[in-house]
Amino acid sequence: MTTTRRILWADDEIELLEPHILFLGERGFDVQAVTNGQDAIRQVMRDRYDALLLDEQMAGLDGIETLKRVKQIRPGLPVVMITKSEEESLMEEAIGRRIDDYLTKPVNPSQILSALKRLLEARAINQQRLSQDYVAEFNRTSEELEQEMDWEQWLDLGVRLNRWALEIASQRELGLLDMLDQQQASANQAFAQYIERSYPGWMRQERDARPPLSHDVVREWVVPLLRRDEPVLFLVLDCLRFDHWLAVEPLLREHFEIETDAYFSSLPTATPFARNSIFSGLRPIDYQRVHPDLYSQLEWNGVTNVNRFERQLLDRQLKKLGAFPSPEPKYAKILDQDESRRVLRKASDFFDLPLVSMVFNFVDIVAHHRSTEEVIQTLIPDEAAYRSVVRSWFEHSPLLELLRTFGRRGVTIVLTSDHGSKRARTAAKVLGDREATPSLRYKIGRNLKVDTKHAVRVRQPETWAVGPTGVNDGLILARGDSYFVYPTEFHRYAEKFRDNFVHGGISLEEMVLPLAVLRSRES
Repeated sequence: MTTTRRILWADDEIELLEPHILFLGERGFDVQAVTNGQDAIRQVMRDRYDALLLDEQMAGLDGIETLKRVKQIRPGLPVVMITKSEEESLMEEAIGRRIDDYLTKPVNPSQILSALKRLLEARAINQQRLSQDYVAEFNRTSEELEQEMDWEQWLDLGVRLNRWALEIASQRELGLLDMLDQQQASANQAFAQYIERSYPGWMRQERDARPPLSHDVVREWVVPLLRRDEPVLFLVLDCLRFDHWLAVEPLLREHFEIETDAYFSSLPTATPFARNSIFSGLRPIDYQRVHPDLYSQLEWNGVTNVNRFERQLLDRQLKKLGAFPSPEPKYAKILDQDESRRVLRKASDFFDLPLVSMVFNFVDIVAHHRSTEEVIQTLIPDEAAYRSVVRSWFEHSPLLELLRTFGRRGVTIVLTSDHGSKRARTAAKVLGDREATPSLRYKIGRNLKVDTKHAVRVRQPETWAVGPTGVNDGLILARGDSYFVYPTEFHRYAEKFRDNFVHGGISLEEMVLPLAVLRSRES
């Protein structure tokens, strides 16, 4: 212990506890003893203490009343209540008065020491353990990145890096965050190379030879439930990253049994491609061939109305799979809080349906508005803040109650995302014609030129099952944290879009997505 901790111990039989006080003193605690509640209150008013050990059954002012007054003076002072009573009502009252720990007499010195360490040194102990564990994990991951990894190992690594990001951020360990950031950059560099080698093959292979992708989601996770006659709420949260899911999952554990899988988003990791693949069950290149009546109505290249037909695409996919339910399924797209409240008020209209599909756009809206709204930029300076905003929205939005409402009716919830996002830090100069797509992390168009250290160049997009594209069109997909800027006013636009969360390219943050199946504990 590097600093002496000052402890106040209030007990009307304090002379019997002298061995305990000596024991704590030998371990670096400076213990001051008082024999009644009034003296305890006076000492708390006069001096600063790191913790209070408080006997519940003292003559005069008892422990509960002393606790009440101490908390009025020092609300943040940690308190350990010590009592002879094991009555549950007394324990509940003490907890309600905001005690931090509760011990029942007789107590031995080791119990007191353990309680104080939990209160006063847990953070330091956790930080030390975290540092040791993460250094071991860092070395393990570095060794893995030196070897050839298959898709299952890449999915596992993507999930592990996200879990470490949450744990390290929770301890505010800046040194470890820097290590993690460097390793994520190395991992994304290797991942882009792996995708460049592997993705065209995935587009030709049967499912048993490749990983799960966007166009497998409905067939593999929704349809089996429908065939077992389980009513399903299929929920797509646009732009929800895997670390976002890990941040909101604890809000749901109290109410749901949760099974979480991972899969890869289709490329480009953008709504026109990835989300349409989810609802259609098709690779992007197949949309026009299979659905020419819908496709002819779309203005393509990622700009206008490209997700107008999600309901129709899902219906047709289910019919093709022989899983179209009766009564027919319903679909809703929620773009703001008011709309989600309206859906919550009308939730009973959906309860007797075998399948309800919903798309929530909040997370993607935050990502897009961050580039233009200074307030949002201030609120979301980094990934940890982004997770915090998503968690706060999830906790206070009608969505959480909507999920519980469906769950209580015995509805199984399948929750996923269409793509993630990447924090853009490195501006890459790109050349191309004016008809090229305007996206920051991918571009489709003619005569595209970019340094290949920033992007994967695909001269024949059809080999990556990306379409439709025009004659002589090429495709570029950003690697790592790069984003594309044209030479005209390069520095102005590089600065404008730097440090924003964008999507469309190749990174673990954009491609490794959560797929969670939730079953209510309350139904």
